[in-house]
Amino acid sequence: MDQLNGKTVCFTGHRIIPAGEKDAVTAKLDVIIERCVEKGYGRFVAGGALGFDKLAADRVIAFRKAGRPVTLCLVLPCRDQTKLWKSLPDINEYRKMKEEADEIIYVQEFYDSKCMMKRNRMMVDMSSLCIAYFDGRSGGTSNTVKYANEVGVSVVNLSSKVSE
Repeated sequence: MDQLNGKTVCFTGHRIIPAGEKDAVTAKLDVIIERCVEKGYGRFVAGGALGFDKLAADRVIAFRKAGRPVTLCLVLPCRDQTKLWKSLPDINEYRKMKEEADEIIYVQEFYDSKCMMKRNRMMVDMSSLCIAYFDGRSGGTSNTVKYANEVGVSVVNLSSKVSE
């Protein structure tokens, strides 16, 4: 376990946030990040995916730029994460997020079928709190929330669809 995990928060969530929910999720993120800072959390870990990961990373960056004592650590599944991405705007947003990060950890060099799961578990293992946007769909977010619960990492779910 990371020696800082007592004051480290990770994020997990779906790649698609319905347009009608994005403002509410952003507001909830701001409230929970502020509460975390007030409780002494300073390191925030995101996985570099589009959707909730990107939104959470952007909010941490905004807090840091506003003078709050926070850092953004990106735990990325592999160095070639965007290799198969088709959208140039998405690739550019990803690059900008990496430039703004305080720390980047690569789980492995190249993509394979297990690198995303390894990334998700590493983020949970580094943390004592997990902030999720989990609406009940199966997949990586579901598996990450389940893993966090199994290893005793508290989960705060920002989705209005499923409560923890």
